Amino acid sequence: MTGSAEDEYRVVAAGVEKAFGANRVLKGVSFTVRRGTATAIIGPSGSGKTTLLRTLNALDRADAGVIRVDDVELDFGTPVSKPDVRRFQSRSGFVFQGHNLFPHRTVLQNVIEGPVFVQKRPRDEAVAEAVALLDQVGLADKQDRYPYQLSGGQQQRVGIARAVALKPQLLLFDEPTSALDPELVGEVLSVIKDLAVEGWTLVIVTHEIQFAKQVSQQVLFTDDGLILERGTPDEVIGDPKEERTRQFLDRILNPL
Repeated sequence: MTGSAEDEYRVVAAGVEKAFGANRVLKGVSFTVRRGTATAIIGPSGSGKTTLLRTLNALDRADAGVIRVDDVELDFGTPVSKPDVRRFQSRSGFVFQGHNLFPHRTVLQNVIEGPVFVQKRPRDEAVAEAVALLDQVGLADKQDRYPYQLSGGQQQRVGIARAVALKPQLLLFDEPTSALDPELVGEVLSVIKDLAVEGWTLVIVTHEIQFAKQVSQQVLFTDDGLILERGTPDEVIGDPKEERTRQFLDRILNPL
């Protein structure tokens, strides 16, 4: 599989396999993500959603298959070097379920960590951009606070600002609202919607079905390590073709 930065696709995955011991979590998954679009990955617990997302940043290295993110391609059927993995990982920013902020560093220090110490960018430049990002996510007045002084929603917004500060080609979100109290979910989803409107390329694992419908141009429904259905939100969520997709959505959207 070949490609270049000029291609219309920001992500191309082909035949991605991943197992943990005897458990085959991904079974030859293939899909593409167009640049400047949002893709939502939905499906039941244990269907492989998070593992699939983590392979896109090599947090979990695939056992087989090829993944290209922007201009960097890894063929997991061959030995992959650490420098190649670092280049691959530098193309994306990852927003975790549980914030993963450095507890002993302020909000501002958390956001500038990657640009200054990983990307070796000038500190003054990184600070100015971090302050602007914190303003964008509604936390301009929190830059000197520590994570324990913030709500869960505020911590997650800091996590988003930290990922965006790296200026990646791709932003990956792993259930970004799953650890939040219900009243805090909206503030985080609003920030992600703004990023989608700005034209960032997003891949979002989410259980917020209505949010997936509103923000994404593509929805992937996963089950048992496979992508069973893909298409626009209207196709997959509004008029699913697969019985398994219909069962899942009915259970989520029409709980007893």
